[in-house]
Amino acid sequence: MDIGRDTGLDLERIRSQTPGCKDVVHLNNAGSALPPQPVLDTVLRHLELEARVGGYEAADAAADRLARSYDVLARLIGAQPDEIAYVENATRAWDMAFYAIPFAKGDRILTTTSEYASNALGFLQAAARHGAVVEVVPDDEHGQISLEGLASMLDRGGVRLVAINHIPTHDGLINPVAEVGKLAKAAGALYLVDACQSIGQLIIDVNEIGCDMLSATGRKFLRGPRGTGFLYVRRDVLDLLDPPFVDLRSADWTGPASYELRPDARRFETWERFVAGQLGQAAAAAYALELGLEAIQERALLLGDGLRGALRELPGVMVHDRGLRKSGIVTFSHERLEAEEIVGRLAEERINVRVAEQTYRYDAGIRPRHRVRASAHYYNTEGELDETLRALTGIFP
Repeated sequence: MDIGRDTGLDLERIRSQTPGCKDVVHLNNAGSALPPQPVLDTVLRHLELEARVGGYEAADAAADRLARSYDVLARLIGAQPDEIAYVENATRAWDMAFYAIPFAKGDRILTTTSEYASNALGFLQAAARHGAVVEVVPDDEHGQISLEGLASMLDRGGVRLVAINHIPTHDGLINPVAEVGKLAKAAGALYLVDACQSIGQLIIDVNEIGCDMLSATGRKFLRGPRGTGFLYVRRDVLDLLDPPFVDLRSADWTGPASYELRPDARRFETWERFVAGQLGQAAAAAYALELGLEAIQERALLLGDGLRGALRELPGVMVHDRGLRKSGIVTFSHERLEAEEIVGRLAEERINVRVAEQTYRYDAGIRPRHRVRASAHYYNTEGELDETLRALTGIFP
């Protein structure tokens, strides 16, 4: 396969710094990417230090690097360091933002047909607890969120929150988050973006997007360790939000019956944390910034497009990705083989893909048939994609 363009990345160097490339063809970057050696070294060095001197003492020794971790994550998304909170995963980051919103009875929450199940469950809980009303914006003709539909629903008033995913976990589409941001701002609604599948894959600028809050993970396309994530909260909305729980990290106990929240986004943190993971996530962000986000994005999208086009040529295969813009996530099915069998057979060839299952989807109403999700990233090679296609040809009847 020839993706038709040289993005300027030094693939030989990048792959030599990725130990897992020697062992597997890893096309499960939407699940958890292979970390580069600098991330692995950072995490292991800190764990070894904890083992030698103690956890608290190791954290004290890393205090300056922990402080700088906010700087590098802020640079990654065009934010300020005081707008970043380290959180243990993307779901918890999203939760800390969503559950901080003081919903009242009748408040409207607008979301997409392709929302993640965990987020949808949060919407349902807000409806049950507070009487909020959850409404789903229809898709446009390309399968992404309809901007015309969103504008019409916002015009009716009463929208407290617009909450959408940048890239769904079970579809290759890229939602037009900046255009959504303009509409949400004009309507005076809060805007929460789940960027767990776009951080580390796409260029993200929170000012261009116009979001008030953005949740992200370390383990996926950013290539950081599992058990890491972060939350962006715009300074202007901090005082509109009430963290769902607080501890001595997020607030000061000012008197027997009083407390004061931190003045920055770290009011959404807890004191106890995976220190080695926080350092490792920062190392992953620094690694991506060093390589160049533009080159990373270009190569990831080109690999996705190349794989998508080649799969369409295979007999019996249906590619399901929608959207005007598509990511490195590619989803497909076969007319005769179930996704679980395809994933298992590829695993025997040391090719990692994943079953994309959605327990419920707003746009389906029923459980759709499972798909295979193959998610390419910049360190994958065209040869690896060719190897995957040859393996699939051998599997399909």
